[in-house]
Amino acid sequence: MKKVLIIEDDINIVELLKIHLNDLDCQITSAYDGIEGLGHALAQTFDLIILDLMLPSLDGLEICRRIRAKEIFTPILMLTAKSEEIDKVLGLETGADDYLTKPFSVREFIARVKAIFRRTEMTRKIIKPVASKLIEHQELKVDLEKRKVSLDNKRIELSPKEFDLLVLLASKPGASYNRQRILNLVWGYEFDGFEHTVNSHINRLRSKIEPDPNKPKFILTTWGVGYRFNEEL
Repeated sequence: MKKVLIIEDDINIVELLKIHLNDLDCQITSAYDGIEGLGHALAQTFDLIILDLMLPSLDGLEICRRIRAKEIFTPILMLTAKSEEIDKVLGLETGADDYLTKPFSVREFIARVKAIFRRTEMTRKIIKPVASKLIEHQELKVDLEKRKVSLDNKRIELSPKEFDLLVLLASKPGASYNRQRILNLVWGYEFDGFEHTVNSHINRLRSKIEPDPNKPKFILTTWGVGYRFNEEL
């Protein structure tokens, strides 16, 4: 049974989400303001946190920041009534794993939750065979348990999706993944038309870990296919 924390001040939305999460065999804890929700998130272990952006006492972005500052890496699905791109970007950069803009369909909500659960299982399968829980390629080090990335012993701040994308590629150097496969494994989406999401995350990841993003050393392009991690390091 998956444990889910809902931090949302609209009781009608909370009740609706509870109904459909119960159908997914989830155990639900709910909070109606930011301080209460943050307290639950820091005190208990959850498989998913559903977090509204606009909350009484403490907003969703600040809650997300504080959760990640405590090195709690529970997946966060952010809900927002704002449709502006900057709000979505801020949420993802702060540490949210995904977002839904209100109003959203129940069908889409369920699809996103299932996708997050699938991605979590995928990450566990990748991490489990690695005995040391550490991936090292020259000056690049990836600590799987602490979800930390360092380059020349300097910590690199990655978003949750950037980290999962790096782990996917770096755990199997030389293996090429097309964009649809990456989308399915990292985001859990099996939909056409979202491949640009992969491209933008690859570009952002390269800008953070590559000495020269225009001449990548770690993440290479497999022309006509997709991307791979350099097997010659």
